[in-house]
Amino acid sequence: MAGKPKLYYINGRGRMETIRWLLAAAGVEFEEQFIESNEDLEKLRKVLLFQQAPMVEIDGMKMVQTRAILNYIATKYNLYGKDVKQRALIDMYCEGTMDLYELMLMLPFKPADTREKEFANIIEKATTRYFPAFEKVLKDHRQNFLVGNQLSKADIQLLEAILMAKELKADILSQFPLLKAFEVRISSIPTVKKFLQPGSPRKPPLEVKDVPGIMKIFYG
Repeated sequence: MAGKPKLYYINGRGRMETIRWLLAAAGVEFEEQFIESNEDLEKLRKVLLFQQAPMVEIDGMKMVQTRAILNYIATKYNLYGKDVKQRALIDMYCEGTMDLYELMLMLPFKPADTREKEFANIIEKATTRYFPAFEKVLKDHRQNFLVGNQLSKADIQLLEAILMAKELKADILSQFPLLKAFEVRISSIPTVKKFLQPGSPRKPPLEVKDVPGIMKIFYG
């Protein structure tokens, strides 16, 4: 019997957090080995295909590249639709979600004198570009999930982005009733609900004070 997947990354969200979310949603327990210093990272680089983390050991593979890892997990655990058209929709929605996620992820790394402007840009794009698009998808689709009528990685990644956006602005969904209902619905799935409880492998928001330590790990 295969062992648990093992995740190699810093003890923070970054580019591993969506992988944690997807494994948790699939009900898969995993182990983590945290990169805590530049020396740890340099040792790991010897087995990293492109010398970049994150890396996930799963099913005898040392997988790198976040999207490749997510697609493998989604395929393995039936979170990737029923046919090629559904997978295309899932990929399309996930790419949009990841664009928004990337903006939020990088906010603490922005210079202090531009951070307020970047924050406003994120809120503007979330509320005029990304969330209206997903509100329309839900309205037109008339199902509990974004694609077909079963949970997919698109639902998980959108919920992750919604919760991250609410950390920036608690009422950010005030004009999006279908997304508000979606948040409640997906959060209530038992495996997801468990991941949202205190003490789970879910990581807290990155704060500006954490940035120097992270930069030191990655760049020495």
